[in-house]
Amino acid sequence: MSFFAEKRREVMLHIEHYMLEMMDSYLKPIDTNWQPTDFLPVSTSETFLQDIKALRENANDLSYDLVAVLIGDTITEEALPTYESWLAMVEGVSRSEEGGWMRWNRHWTAEENRHGDLLNKYLYLSGRVDMRQMEISTQYLIADGFDIGTGHDPYRNFIYTSFQELATNISHRRVASLAKKDGDTLLSKICGVIASDEARHAKAYKDFMSKIFEVDPNEAMIAFEDMMRKKIVMPAHFLREMGMKMGQTFGHFTDAAQRLGVYTAVDYVEIMQQLIEEWKLESMRDLNEAGEKARDYIMALPNRLLRVAERMKNPTIDYKFSWIHA
Repeated sequence: MSFFAEKRREVMLHIEHYMLEMMDSYLKPIDTNWQPTDFLPVSTSETFLQDIKALRENANDLSYDLVAVLIGDTITEEALPTYESWLAMVEGVSRSEEGGWMRWNRHWTAEENRHGDLLNKYLYLSGRVDMRQMEISTQYLIADGFDIGTGHDPYRNFIYTSFQELATNISHRRVASLAKKDGDTLLSKICGVIASDEARHAKAYKDFMSKIFEVDPNEAMIAFEDMMRKKIVMPAHFLREMGMKMGQTFGHFTDAAQRLGVYTAVDYVEIMQQLIEEWKLESMRDLNEAGEKARDYIMALPNRLLRVAERMKNPTIDYKFSWIHA
């Protein structure tokens, strides 16, 4: 094992002890946690059919772009098998079933699994969606996998998940707000509780990365710089519809999100700024030359990206998704 790999392994063993100690503050007890059934019409209830009718009436007023974004978010959530297997392949972690990393991965997956279940059932009942086309896209996204530029490096993985959980929190929170404006209070509540989960998970990954910065600041800084140079891609960046090439649908999905203000280029910059502050990069001491160069790049990047973001125009292409029922 190289010195580089051995150092990573030692750091991850240190982080795993912290994970086991803190897991109960990042994840909720299963028996008392919310479940999809808590928000949807109950099939055993005598008012089931009336409840579905009310749900469909409220969903009918959602805008086209909002339905498109909601479907894209749902497919992203349902590609969970990809994310679990990716996190299980991180190098330098114990594969023990009781080790901190594998326990975290299973429990995090268990919480995240409810998101796709809840959104999928809502969309199925809403009457707004061609479910078969959506299901095809979901199967494609899981089968196609993804390449997010992290490799099997735990540092790059934690930077990615810190960023991505913050981004999904923003997206679900904004959809909740827009659904409320369109009169769908149920969908607003659904997206609100999912956003709350994402915020807790973001805190966990940010804290894991903070611990890494404490014990290996130079390599952590270089990993952060590398991820920022590559740009953080969304987990659904290979999204496609039937008959299309990998990733062809993703651009239309992000266009809709940008038009609605659900997730924008400015949000990307603001997440980066939040992580810089959270990890206290500006005041970090004892960096070597490579670490200092990496920090210089990171610190200058938000202003540069913000100037680009402010010049961007909202996309106006009128695209019809196969997922949305005419």
